Amino acid sequence: MSNKSLDGVLTKKAHTREKFSEEQIQDLVECSNTKTGFEYFARKFFYIQHPVEGKMLFKAFEYQKNLLYSYHNHRFNINMLPRQSGKTTTAACYLLWFAMFHPDQTILIAAHKYTGAQEIMQRIRYGYELCPNHVRAGVVNYNKGSMEFENGSRIVSATTTGNTGRGMSISLLYCDEFAFVNPGIAKEFWTSISPTLATGGRAIITSTPNSDEDVFATIWRESQNKFDEHGNEQELGQNGFHGFTASWDEHPDRDEKWKQEELGRIGEERFRREYGCEFLVFDETLVNSIILSTLEGTQPIVNMGQTRWYKKMDAQKTYVIALDPAMGTGGDNAAIQVLELPTFEQVAEWKHNTTAIPQQIRILRDIINHIKEETQSTGSNIYWSVENNTIGESALLVINDFGEENIPGMFVSEPIRKGHIRKFRKGFNTTHRTKISACARLKSMVEKGKLKINSKPFITELKAFVASGSSYKAKTGETDDLVSSMLLAMRIVSVLKDWDPKVYTSFSQADEDTADRVYPLPLFISSS
Repeated sequence: MSNKSLDGVLTKKAHTREKFSEEQIQDLVECSNTKTGFEYFARKFFYIQHPVEGKMLFKAFEYQKNLLYSYHNHRFNINMLPRQSGKTTTAACYLLWFAMFHPDQTILIAAHKYTGAQEIMQRIRYGYELCPNHVRAGVVNYNKGSMEFENGSRIVSATTTGNTGRGMSISLLYCDEFAFVNPGIAKEFWTSISPTLATGGRAIITSTPNSDEDVFATIWRESQNKFDEHGNEQELGQNGFHGFTASWDEHPDRDEKWKQEELGRIGEERFRREYGCEFLVFDETLVNSIILSTLEGTQPIVNMGQTRWYKKMDAQKTYVIALDPAMGTGGDNAAIQVLELPTFEQVAEWKHNTTAIPQQIRILRDIINHIKEETQSTGSNIYWSVENNTIGESALLVINDFGEENIPGMFVSEPIRKGHIRKFRKGFNTTHRTKISACARLKSMVEKGKLKINSKPFITELKAFVASGSSYKAKTGETDDLVSSMLLAMRIVSVLKDWDPKVYTSFSQADEDTADRVYPLPLFISSS
């Protein structure tokens, strides 16, 4: 919309004298009502462009009416709503009313995409242009990205970035599809914008759910925790937000037949996320997203330095320790996973990105020594290894300097195929083939419930471990170091099972032929 409309019939000129009838004055009085004005405005004056019926007066469904009251009655709102449920139309109606009947307000619309911001503004402009002249406020600025009214209020739209809204004095913030903003940007944005709301601003956050690890999910979960420090239930969540949601079947045009048709079109996972408002990962994760949504993890029973222990050691069990080394200069994390066999329970883990390689080996040794002491064993029930790719070569040199004999347990190495000509190197070398094979094993173990996962950070990484080309890796801005060390643990167990199949009873069979392999040394696993 160009500024030429300021002189035309589409907009109302600012600061013009008008004569109103008694009926028109009553309309203004009703719209200005601080308690119910928004409802009166929506019911009588807000027009929408229906995709089938065209121009029509907004006829709010019951849950849309409740949503409007939620907007109005609570300072901070978070709304988790099904796809195509009319949330944008409802928001456009409220934002327009708020701007026209509240002077000197700045309303910021932050959308995850430019097109989303423009879509909301288009609905606001459409509603404004079709308002009767006696109801709508005069405008002093009117364009695609913003509207400024004669009462000093303005509506500004923008794409959500880390700097969006910075320096603005925001009266009302509206975040559209906030769950789909890049996680890093969303965190930076919310950290930056929150202080501007602390002095009296209001916020409306609306989205269909996405990941259960993003900022939207965090705010939503906190809004649902409605118990104070004494255990008494309160109206708002502990973060001060009022949470609102609606079911897909609250839309009058949706019934069981519609559901079945939509299930056939988009599948169960997508339906449950987009219409059932479940926190299911949308990306093609290694592990089925429905399974991922059921994983919760536990709190460590003890922290030893940066090593989290989830279970006491058992002298009757066997332990596998896998180290995925890193440079330790602040980039990728080095990570260690500890598995108990034959239960396949995650016992401990460690991760850090500024620990030098020599110290990584010391931590590995300390973990092994702790297991040895706790189980009062000679170390015969402990098997450990490292990835030997690039940085792993440095780890091997450090192990050699330490003396392998000074680290309890057995250093496990990958088998070498017959006829494969290369210099033998201890540990495990990761290639595209071996990574995919280990991914398949991990996927099967998790989805069949055979791997007991205790670590919440590991679960977080699994939810961001997605398909990339012909392999898997962490989504942009996320990490997968704990997953990588668990993949290495899977490969260690794959070697161990060939010497004691009964330990492998819970381990899914690999599609890999092991008959043509030569192994460095025979292994022995405790008989328990």
